[in-house]
Amino acid sequence: MSTSPQSPVVQRRWTLPTGVALAGVAITFTSLNLAAGSLTPMLVEYRNQWNFAPQLLTLAFAVYAAGFLAAVLTVGSLSDHLGRRPVLLGALVVQVVSNLLFLFAQNVDWVIAGRTVQGVAAGAATTAFTAALVEIAPAHRKGLGVILGSAGLTGGLGFGSLLAGVAIQLTPKANTVIFVVLTALTVLGFGVVALSPETVRRTPGALRSMIPRISFPAATRAEFAASAPVVAAVWMLAGLSGGLAPSLVHSVFHIDSGLMNGVAGFVPQTASFLIGFALGRVDSRRAMTIGIYASVVGAAGILTGVLAGSLAVMIIGQALAGIGFGASFTAALALVFPLAAPHQRAGVVGAVYLIAYVGLGVPVVIAGQLTAALGEIPTVTWYTGAAILLSLISLVGQQRIKRATRRAVPTHRVHAAA
Repeated sequence: MSTSPQSPVVQRRWTLPTGVALAGVAITFTSLNLAAGSLTPMLVEYRNQWNFAPQLLTLAFAVYAAGFLAAVLTVGSLSDHLGRRPVLLGALVVQVVSNLLFLFAQNVDWVIAGRTVQGVAAGAATTAFTAALVEIAPAHRKGLGVILGSAGLTGGLGFGSLLAGVAIQLTPKANTVIFVVLTALTVLGFGVVALSPETVRRTPGALRSMIPRISFPAATRAEFAASAPVVAAVWMLAGLSGGLAPSLVHSVFHIDSGLMNGVAGFVPQTASFLIGFALGRVDSRRAMTIGIYASVVGAAGILTGVLAGSLAVMIIGQALAGIGFGASFTAALALVFPLAAPHQRAGVVGAVYLIAYVGLGVPVVIAGQLTAALGEIPTVTWYTGAAILLSLISLVGQQRIKRATRRAVPTHRVHAAA
């Protein structure tokens, strides 16, 4: 349970000033996601270095989703009981292990192990970091904590990909440069978190909180059914941008550029981040519809770029897909979450994340297998086609809910008048 102004946590030791702690925790959270984003172009470099099969590249990308999902479903709520600080410190230790696995990697097996551990660290830390940022922020600036959490997540992933691409372009020792810097940032972040104020009192129920909770309460089922297909679709497209697009830059567009591989991961994340702010005050149903259309057009743009041999068109498609991600995923949470009773909400969020991370990981692994058998262009064709189909299923679901709502309004008015 989080603290409130009426029941503050008593600090028995020296802690950083609030502003310094807030900035330091935000940078530490961003560094966690910089590490995850850096693997988008680095995976292509590993493949060039060790010449492993395409399906191993997509597997190395996708195991992050498995690690993240396993961690967020088990220890995602642990900081509500133990406190933010111990959970964050533990996650940062795991993150250092991940960085060291990449730094000293000898073959693709090290990369797969490092990527899995990286997912566990991110899954364990993300909910605690986002909560801590809001709680550390001054009472009159809680919105700043929300902004820093959002920027640290999507901005970190996007800039991690871009900066890794720049490192690959400028130095033959990109792997060493990237993971030495990231390890140093993580170690510094450990010190910042250790000296930051604790914002949560210890409460019973820590072990019980680690039991994965997935639920579909009756009140949420219509909204969930209408939102789940596009949630899967936008995370599929995120997986394409992170797991397949950098490889396409080399094999389809015949461009051997670490920078362009980084751009392929940077563009959709940045578009998602920006649209999240732009639609912050837009009605959730309208934002969902915008997201669905953007996802359809974005997927079609990616496919058109691949078929036409135009990298510019593919990247525009990725940007539109990023807009679809930012709009529809945020809207899905906003539409489904409030319909659940307070004691059901953790299970509902778990269900949404299950759909999301299965969408991120499983299709990419299947695509890796099909790439070896069918080739990359046919694989991208079915992949984007599946994403478009799922988005359109959600569009039909949203239209049904809108019609049902319109039919219910006159009835409500009649009862009110009576």
